[in-house]
Amino acid sequence: MTEWHVSGRHSRFTLRSVREENYRTRTLIFAESLPSEPGQFAMAWIPDLDERPLSVAGDAPLKLTVANVGPFSAALHRLQPGDSLWIRGPLGRGFSLRGQRALLGGGGYGVAPLLFLAQRAVSNKIAVTACIGARTAADVLLVRDFESVGAAVHVITEDGTAGATGLLTDALEVAIAGERPDVLYACGPVRMLEAVDRLAQAHGLLRQLSWEAHMRCGIGLCGSCELPAPPASSTALSGLPHRGWLTCLDGPVSVAGEII
Repeated sequence: MTEWHVSGRHSRFTLRSVREENYRTRTLIFAESLPSEPGQFAMAWIPDLDERPLSVAGDAPLKLTVANVGPFSAALHRLQPGDSLWIRGPLGRGFSLRGQRALLGGGGYGVAPLLFLAQRAVSNKIAVTACIGARTAADVLLVRDFESVGAAVHVITEDGTAGATGLLTDALEVAIAGERPDVLYACGPVRMLEAVDRLAQAHGLLRQLSWEAHMRCGIGLCGSCELPAPPASSTALSGLPHRGWLTCLDGPVSVAGEII
């Protein structure tokens, strides 16, 4: 069984640089590292404002890719090099590398943790194909970064302004037929993941899916991220007195078709 490292206290991180990814998304690159597994997350805290979970987009140094979707993320976008951010983590269960051919499917800013996974997979001599889905060309993320680590990349947009026209599942369907992957890894909105799960199940494909849920504590105590049942998961439950699946502790990555 994989042992996941969990940290329960905050550490101060210093912002080293900021990279613009698209019109609403930035990657914050810090001076310090946070040893993590792809798919894990960290709780970012701005004193007197809020604390929110963010997927780890890189661990050495720590990278957080943030879409501006509300007051907390807007505050993160205002940070400048030299500013501090308090980090608690890494937290949760991440992805586990399996097989020799990996298919990655990312929708929206769910692409960011998959880049971290692609880097780790390629370093382990696993062939990576990445399908990146978005609404429009302006929303597409990190294509050149995936290419730079050696992944084959397929872009698809709903309006056809970049790559093929259609949904992420359309691109994954083609890739499954052509690449015959050992495992499908995906991250993105819940409805997208549900469709990806159905697609993988229809092809008898092992899949690891990273789910989103509202989180407050990040360590399985408050139950705010509880889902009614493990979504497409053979992952063991936490054993805590909750009825369902705790995204922060049992996940955020669920596993179906294999046992970790």
